[in-house]
Formats: sequence, C-alpha cells, structure tokens
Amino acid sequence: MLKTIGIKSIEELFADIPEGARFKGDWNKLEIGLGRPLSEIEIRKYIEKLFSKNKVFMDPPPFIGGGAWPHYVPAVVKYIMSRAEFYTAYTPYQPELSQGLMQALFEYQSMMADLLELEIVNSSMYDWASATAEAFLMAMRIQKRKNRVLVPSTMNPYHRPVVKAYTEPKGLKIEEVKHDKETGLIDLEDLKEKLASKDVAAVYIENPSFLGFIEENAKAIGEIAHDYGALFIMGVDPISLGVLEAPGRLGADIAVGEGQPLGLGMNFGGPYLGIFAAKWDMRIVRQMPGRIMGLTTTLDGKEMGFAMILQAREQHIRREKATSNICTNEMLCALGAAVYMALLGKHGFRKIGELIMYRSHYAAKKLNEIDGVKAPVFKGEFFKEFTVNFDGAGVKYETIHEELLKRGIHGGLYVGKWFPELGETALFCVTEMHDKNDIDKLVSSIKEILSK
Repeated sequence: MLKTIGIKSIEELFADIPEGARFKGDWNKLEIGLGRPLSEIEIRKYIEKLFSKNKVFMDPPPFIGGGAWPHYVPAVVKYIMSRAEFYTAYTPYQPELSQGLMQALFEYQSMMADLLELEIVNSSMYDWASATAEAFLMAMRIQKRKNRVLVPSTMNPYHRPVVKAYTEPKGLKIEEVKHDKETGLIDLEDLKEKLASKDVAAVYIENPSFLGFIEENAKAIGEIAHDYGALFIMGVDPISLGVLEAPGRLGADIAVGEGQPLGLGMNFGGPYLGIFAAKWDMRIVRQMPGRIMGLTTTLDGKEMGFAMILQAREQHIRREKATSNICTNEMLCALGAAVYMALLGKHGFRKIGELIMYRSHYAAKKLNEIDGVKAPVFKGEFFKEFTVNFDGAGVKYETIHEELLKRGIHGGLYVGKWFPELGETALFCVTEMHDKNDIDKLVSSIKEILSK
C-alpha cells in the first residue's frame, strides 16, 4: 500500500498530524479504554467528572457573538426535534414513504419564503458559510463567462476560508469592495468602478454586517448590481427580519443566512442551518443547490402528496453535472427552525427584534459612558452586535477579556486581528437572553478592570 501511494513509511503516512499530537510510545503496550468494564453508575460518574471541566457561561450569557449567538431555545423545539420520527439529518431517499417528514420540510420552506419574501427556499445547507459559497458558484453558472464576485471588505472572516475552498478550484475570483471608515457602509463609487469591467457574476452583502451595523444602502447596492448585469446576493440574520426589510423587498436575487438563531443552540459551533432562497426565475431556480420539497397530486389525482422536485439538479441523479454535492443536509435543524417560526409567528418576530434592538443599544450606550471606551465604533444603526473600541483606555483587549473570564463573563470577540485599522476593538453581542442585570454586570466589570 505504501508503495502504491508513493511513501516509504507508516510515519510518513501520518505526517499531516502535528508532532505534539502523535503517540510516541509502544503501540503494543497502549492501554485503550479505562482498564476494565464499568457499571452504568461508574460510567455516569466518570462522564460527569469530565463534564465538570467545561465552563458554561450562562449567568450572564456570553457576549461574544460573531456567528454563534445565545438565543433562547423553546422547550417545544427540542421536544419535537427529538421525536424518533424526525431524529435524523437525512432527507429520505424514498420520499413517498415519509410524507410527514416531507410536509415538515415543506412547511419550513414556506415559512422561510414568507420571512425572506422570496419565492423558493431549499430544505437546508450546512451553514451560512457553505450557503454563501454555493450561492457564488450558482451565480457563476447562471452568468456564464463571468468569474468575479464582489464582497464587502467587512465580510465575515470565518466565512472567507470556506468560500475560498469551494470557489477557488472552480476559477471564481473573490474581490473586496471598500467600506466607509466612519459608517462601515459599502463605498458605492468603488462598487461601480469594480463593476465596470462587466465580468462580475454577483455582488454580495451582509445585512446586518459581521461588525453589526446595518447596510442602509442595501437597496441601492442591488440596483447598481443589476444595472451592471450582476446578480444581487444578500446574507442575513433571520431573527433581524422582524425589524429589518426582507431580502426580497430589497431586490435580492438570492438570499443566504444562518438559521441558528431560530431555536437552535450554540452547539459548540454546529450543527447549524444554512438558509438558501431565491426569487422565482427558472434560470436561477434550476441552478439552486440542495433539495427542494414540493406539493403535488397522487397518481389518481384525488389526493395531495409531497415529493422532492427538480431532482435533476442533484448529485444522486447526475453526479458530474449536479449543482452541488450536498446530500446529507441539516434537515433536523430545519425542522427545529420550522417549529420556532410557527411558535413565534409574525408578531413574535417583531417583538423579539425590537427587544434585541433595545437591549443591544442600551449596552452600547452604557459602555460608551466609560472613560476611554467608544461604542459603537461605526456611526449609524446596528442590530444585535456592535463594535467597542478600547484604544482610549490604554489597555489591550486581550487583558480585558481575560479579566472578564475570571469574573465569569465571556466578553466580546477581538476583531483587530482581521481589521487592524480598528485597533483594540471587540465585537459584542446582546440578544433577548441578556437582561438589564447581565448588561450592567458587564459594564461594571469593565469599569473595574480599567480602573486598576
């Protein structure tokens, strides 16, 4: 085998594993397991001992955000997701035998379409990052011979490597558009300049942005993109759509986003739910990735039934020409999101959006009152997340963060490593889970740390 794959030793086979993580003892003397069979009660005690090493920040909830947000998960969401009829990540390979499951996914698609104000939604992608990458590839297929996508310079840095991994092998080029240093908004003149070459497949924006501010020029950006023959793709936080305009209303051709705020826990970073939607244009729809559930009639024409539609797009039908290779998807997470959306309803979304707006703005106001602290860094409105600068305090944010951890508070995410021009700046997140006492505790703790 070694000769066939072109290496000389077993050690060379594992060269990708970091030196410090490799086992260096005698394999013949390696003890696997716990030495002897354990009873159930012994196993439970052992596991609980391991669990005790974890630090759970829920009093107050974490303020870190940046893609994993502490939102409330209603008990009914967990209950329905855990039912045996639903507890799988698979969409069924024999859909006609799983009508209940398919109806649940159809309802998810329908409610998400209402929320986004776009006509067609697939049954799920892996997460926001993978949905974004698939949207870029989809745009390139639709816009034949156009191989550039324009993105904001403030794009989520965690999404960038995922997008690169998907798109680079296909020859798609990602190019940044400058942003205004005071507002964070996309520079419209720079956008027009980069669109002038006419080889841009799509323009992508995030609203709210990774840094929290609301892209107030979203509609104008879409119109400019269309004027130059490019598609308009929007990335959104669905929980914001109770108070912000939907992508469909702003002229988006394609919308992507993260469904984690819709009744899904932070789950140590996953599994999450990639949202993917598009307007009703068959030129676009036929290039959509992922599975789509549709409503049809039975053979006798007397009853309604659910089926996977437009399957010629998928890899189990035409592997070489498939729009994507997603198959095992996030169906279970989509189900949870459907339960959450049904539970909240239209008015619930508005109320929770207003609550998040109020509490996040209260937090920014209180932090801005601390000497040497500026919050938010960017002018204009923001939703849920906002940047806080500590340059004036003369203390590195890393020190502040460590001191907050000692007090049982998980502070904001340091963003200076991606945006060095922002200096000692962190991204803070406030949701419906953070009450006034939590915010006041954060503010008083930072005051105490900076006073030393």
